[in-house]
Amino acid sequence: MRTPQEILSMVLKIAQEDERIRTVTMGGSRANKNCPEDIYQDFDIVFHVKDVKPFWDNMKWIEEKFGKPSLIQKPESMKLIPPDNNGNYIYLMIFPDGNRIDLNVTSEQYESDGEPMRLLLDKDGTFPEIHIADDYWYTERPGEKRFQDCCNEFHWCLNNVAKGIARDELSYTMEMQNDCVRNMLILMLQWYVGTDYDFKVSTGKCGKYLKKYLPPEIYGRFKKTYSNADTENMWKAAFETLYLFGDVARIVAKRLGFTYDEEEEKGIENYMKQVRDNLL
Repeated sequence: MRTPQEILSMVLKIAQEDERIRTVTMGGSRANKNCPEDIYQDFDIVFHVKDVKPFWDNMKWIEEKFGKPSLIQKPESMKLIPPDNNGNYIYLMIFPDGNRIDLNVTSEQYESDGEPMRLLLDKDGTFPEIHIADDYWYTERPGEKRFQDCCNEFHWCLNNVAKGIARDELSYTMEMQNDCVRNMLILMLQWYVGTDYDFKVSTGKCGKYLKKYLPPEIYGRFKKTYSNADTENMWKAAFETLYLFGDVARIVAKRLGFTYDEEEEKGIENYMKQVRDNLL
């Protein structure tokens, strides 16, 4: 596997030898000093050019400069998931040695939004100043309305999980549990961590660093909210999700001076039990 230094040397050589490429930046985890380093980190590279057209779906250029990928996705050329037509062309590439390069060729003017970014090459010396936040994925302190909306969305969507289990609709049930419901659970867990650390740490994209900051007991319960396709296990996961959310939400509410709606929780708990008991 090529080293990070070898990959970056290759990227810079390509840019230096091509007058059309004026600036090279790198974002993502490799630009974020707070992200743990490992061999799976992508190289999120941006080539800033005046005209994107010569680079548009140009596999001859890609293979000549980067080598032939073993797997590639070109979002701007897809019809299944149409991208925003903003003038960028993106190549998502995994190479035979396991390295992944996400290359964005763009003519858009860069505007710093606090996302970690490294300037690797600036031929003209005119690239805008990069204002880097300490960490891009900080969880913001919620207001009470946002907190209550999170609780309501969580409790409401659990009714769909219960109905999905009752109807033996596996894919629907998993979508409700692991998307709609889980997103609210993770958000509440992030707020819990925020109240522990004065909202000055990051749990990462999708809460991927929650294990680092949550007490082992809470993280252990969080793991139990993931289920296989067995009906009994789906019920167990659904109720564990309900009770974990409630326990954490009460703590967050107390720490932030909010009110937790106990009646709302009791309402969805009773409904879930009713649906489950109808199957017995």
